[in-house]
Amino acid sequence: MKLVFLMYLEEDDALVMKGFRETGVSVFSRLPVEGHGAGAGGWYGEVAPYQSRMVFAVLPDAEAEALLEAVESWPPGEDADHPVRAFQVDVEKAVRQGGGA
Repeated sequence: MKLVFLMYLEEDDALVMKGFRETGVSVFSRLPVEGHGAGAGGWYGEVAPYQSRMVFAVLPDAEAEALLEAVESWPPGEDADHPVRAFQVDVEKAVRQGGGA
């Protein structure tokens, strides 16, 4: 079992959701994130935060691998300097309320 999460600019949300539909990922969680990083200073000399999203899903190994392979083939998003990034983490153990996984 894998935990896969993607980070991307909110302008690329439609691209990511389309990719999830195409790879059969139908159960996931998505939340807004304020991204910070280097770049040209804004009006007040600071880099404005990026309005981003993070989406994550717990998937069987094969589905996680298929999703990561799909992300590599997606067309460029709205900002080539901020591509969709995907990460995969092993899930060592999972439990649920009332017992079991």
